[in-house]
Amino acid sequence: MRSLPLPLALTARLTPVAVLACAGWAMSSGPLTETQDTAGRETQQTQSEKASSDPSSAAVSKTYAAAPVPCTSVTTKTVTALVPGAKTAGKEIPSTDVDLRRTCSWNALKGYDYRWLDISFEITDSDAAAQSSYKERIREKSGGGAVPGLGNAAYSVVNLTTEDKQQTREGVVIAQVSNALVVVNYNGSDFESKKAPGTDEINKGAIKAAKEAVAALQNGKKS
Repeated sequence: MRSLPLPLALTARLTPVAVLACAGWAMSSGPLTETQDTAGRETQQTQSEKASSDPSSAAVSKTYAAAPVPCTSVTTKTVTALVPGAKTAGKEIPSTDVDLRRTCSWNALKGYDYRWLDISFEITDSDAAAQSSYKERIREKSGGGAVPGLGNAAYSVVNLTTEDKQQTREGVVIAQVSNALVVVNYNGSDFESKKAPGTDEINKGAIKAAKEAVAALQNGKKS
């Protein structure tokens, strides 16, 4: 029999080996790909579980979960001094959610002098939310100034209004305390002279009430 030329002989001998090698690669590549896919899915699942347990993705804890009782946030002595003739127990204003917002009001007319005091507690979702609300509110009330040492930040402003020749002077103090806001409104009028109390009297009264209310919030004071 005539022998094949050397190149053809090598080709004939190597062809079965190449075919088997390709077949082996094809058989092994299927399971390997599936294993890689499974490993990839497990890695993604592990990363997802790790991310969900990461403290940075957890719910933000709140210093204050609910508003305190507002009508016991200032002493009876303070109520008597700021609102002469008022019932010291005060009157709580109805709220749609007492956990998030509570307000107490005191008002009285003694002789011709009228005084009104409101104290409100508002609870937000976070310190950042309270800070944002605080900044927005003080932008709306220009002409005031900071109250040092009260909460994280506090602002006081006094305004005079006149209606039918009757003056009324109102002081407002807004304080941010962590995720809570404390808001005090204090105003007065003299119906005999039609004049309003002095700026200093109203401003000091509002700040005094705000300091007691902030302390009540921080101390968790209850009725």
